[in-house]
Amino acid sequence: MLRLLGRVVDVKREELPSLGWTWLYFYAVLASYYVMRPIRDEAGVAGGVDNLPWLWTGTLIAVSLSNPAFAALVARLPRVKFVSWSYRFFALNLIVFFFVLRASSGAENIWVGRVFYVWTAVFNLFVVSVFWAFMTDIFTREQAKRLFGIISAAGTLGAMTGSILTATLAEHIPPVFLLLVSAALIELGVLSVRRLSTLTERLREVRAVALNEQIIGGSVVAGIRNALRSPYLLGISFYMLMFTILSTVLYFQQAGIVDRTFSDRAARTVFFARVDLLTNALAFVLQLFAFGNLVKFIGITLTLAVLPAVSAAGFALLGMYPTVAAVVVFQAVRRAGNFAVARPTREVLFTVLPREDRYKAKNFIDTFVYRLGDQIGAWSQAALGAAGLGLIGMAWLAVPVALLWLANGLWLGRRQERLAAASDPPAVAQASPAADAFVAARP
Repeated sequence: MLRLLGRVVDVKREELPSLGWTWLYFYAVLASYYVMRPIRDEAGVAGGVDNLPWLWTGTLIAVSLSNPAFAALVARLPRVKFVSWSYRFFALNLIVFFFVLRASSGAENIWVGRVFYVWTAVFNLFVVSVFWAFMTDIFTREQAKRLFGIISAAGTLGAMTGSILTATLAEHIPPVFLLLVSAALIELGVLSVRRLSTLTERLREVRAVALNEQIIGGSVVAGIRNALRSPYLLGISFYMLMFTILSTVLYFQQAGIVDRTFSDRAARTVFFARVDLLTNALAFVLQLFAFGNLVKFIGITLTLAVLPAVSAAGFALLGMYPTVAAVVVFQAVRRAGNFAVARPTREVLFTVLPREDRYKAKNFIDTFVYRLGDQIGAWSQAALGAAGLGLIGMAWLAVPVALLWLANGLWLGRRQERLAAASDPPAVAQASPAADAFVAARP
């Protein structure tokens, strides 16, 4: 399979074994999440669509408390240990949720479901953020431009697998049993992390990769401090905010439609799984053929502007044709565009940063900033809805926001290119005598 893959994308022969374990790693992590995602979405609807903004507030609080704990692990443990320990902690949580959800009923089950909703959101942000931080640590900037798209495709296959499992099995067994499947998939991801870390030491960049196994150290709050001080990291944070704010508007529209259309909990779970499957099928095709070619022909700067431009056009179209089908299709296309283009391009931005920022600042942005955007979007949606602004008004209001996001993407891309030109190269920046100068010139 890997030989065939090498004919589809620009993969060098010596990279194939590492790419294979990377595929298994991301496949397992995303399959685990997408097995539980429809269960989470159904729990959110069952707890009341009007209560979703409060659940998202709970998620923001949860990631705020979790971020310092993760930063402490990063500062004190080697890379493989803090990645493995983080994942196994989540797997243990899933087993606990399985027994608690099985034992609860009625109103108690609704509240447990709300806690599970918040926990799942934290899980998704942390495990995916840790994965991409790991990728920026073991692959060079040049490799990232060639391989991050195809690596994203592995996650999409995992997402499709998880969606298929839930859509198929939820009609025949209680969905709660699928949490055990998710836990097993997380353990498969841990196995892949350990095998990948060993294997990367045999690549041509042995010297840089081996040094990257050293403990990162530093302050627990370094990621937050650096993210707030660096114009470059603030730009990445703004890019994340714009994406999540606009995503939230579409998410609430979808939740309201499902609540009005389906009354059965199992039917809602199956619907969410099928929408996820459609989205990920589209994303997989784009990941195989779009990302690498876009970066190659138009560069990082214009590639960062693709999703904002699509969002501006999509919201304008939604403002003119505010139909249920349009909301669902736009949601699917936009999410697929994020998975296939915006997300891997955004990860390339971190390859020009020191290792501490790749883990600590990146995790802060991927968790706290992401959920802060959710909060802004959720409560703005609620306030505008209470003021009588409907789907059409919200769609047109989102257009200038998307255009502002587009301008931010263009600035980020140009800034990344300047930083990349100044580093020689980022994969060995801290392994070289010039490491101190690179850190001192923090973007």
